[in-house]
Amino acid sequence: MKTLVVMFALTVLARGQDAISLREAVRQAMARSKVIETSSASIDAASSRVAGAKAGLLPKVNYSESWARSDNPVFVFSSLLTQRQFSQSNFDLSSLNQPGFLDNFQSLVTVDQPLYDAGNTKRAVRTAELGEAASREDNRLSQLAVISQVVRFYWDTQLGAEEVNLTAQAMRSAEADLERSEARRASGMATDADVLSIRVHLAGVREEQIRRSADLEVARAAMNDTIGLPLDSIHSLTTTLAPLPVTQAELSSYEKNAVDFRPETRQAQLAAEIARVQAADAHSNYLPQVALHGAFEVDRQRFAYRGGENWLVSIGLRWNLFNGGADRARVAESEATTRRTAAEQARADSGVRLKVRQAWANLKASQQRIESAQASMAEAQESLRISQNRFAAGLNTVTDLLRTETALLETQTRYLAAVHDQRIAAAMVEFAAGTLNPDSEVLN
Repeated sequence: MKTLVVMFALTVLARGQDAISLREAVRQAMARSKVIETSSASIDAASSRVAGAKAGLLPKVNYSESWARSDNPVFVFSSLLTQRQFSQSNFDLSSLNQPGFLDNFQSLVTVDQPLYDAGNTKRAVRTAELGEAASREDNRLSQLAVISQVVRFYWDTQLGAEEVNLTAQAMRSAEADLERSEARRASGMATDADVLSIRVHLAGVREEQIRRSADLEVARAAMNDTIGLPLDSIHSLTTTLAPLPVTQAELSSYEKNAVDFRPETRQAQLAAEIARVQAADAHSNYLPQVALHGAFEVDRQRFAYRGGENWLVSIGLRWNLFNGGADRARVAESEATTRRTAAEQARADSGVRLKVRQAWANLKASQQRIESAQASMAEAQESLRISQNRFAAGLNTVTDLLRTETALLETQTRYLAAVHDQRIAAAMVEFAAGTLNPDSEVLN
């Protein structure tokens, strides 16, 4: 009856779990990630800056409404003229010198259109477009980081689950050894020391299982946090912890991809181009600017009547001949910035190449560790089988038995750790090359 209850509980638990593959976990994380959402909002802001910069090519139209009341002779004289209300009587000297109060309601529409700004608007648009491209690269970097985090935590969870299973197997094996040892002691073939040694070994394995179970809970919570789910969510992870068949391309091709596709190198290139555009903008301050100005004005003594209208069209030229050396300083600053961004671009290229080589070396080392651990694991299993048979026959001591059991557990743990590291390293190679995405083969 107890067995049936346990089986029913396990069935209900399994049904309550959501099966999730590594690829699905990545897609869920990208859909929920606040980091990606933040960088996406930055792209929208950068796109708005591009639209704002392009507005510099269009005319600026403004409307204003004002009211003024004064007995200032100049104000009264000019207002009467613009209101088209000036008459012969206004030439009287007393009216000119001591006019009465006058109201002026003014409606004004102005239009300003740059005709030539030495390319300032064009460069502002280009700078904004480069900034938008840099924001897109930042978004891509966020996506790469989220994918790599999901990969790492997914395999950490799988490794934790496998290690818990290993310690459970080791406990069952130790419990069987304890039963055999107690039976041998009852028959006079073993001593109390043998039984106590196995009990100490069993306690150690149980302690290891407790520690591994705690590690599994932390890994599962970290994975849920990365995916964007409640920390206590339970999943059935369907992508098994098994070696990934990796067909390695040449190291040089990964390095080339890194230089071409890594967001950091693209951002460094964009920063260098922005610096060049800003340097050209600094030099343009020495050139003249030409603008068209138009105005339509209505002046009235009353809010809606007794008024006149006039218009104005003008073209103005502004040429900065001397401003205390500020332009020269700005040119020098922009040239220094150009040199700095060029150096940073070279440093970024070298940095991503180094990351590729580190990931490449980790992948090769983990593959070699898998091969070594596989051979050792087969030998450890055979050694344990022989040791158990000899112990049962009274030909081996309990020390020999425990040593082989410990060796098998350690070998199995090393194998799982090597597979775990290989799966992560395979993803990190693509991450370093800038090609990791939700459709990558390393997520299979």
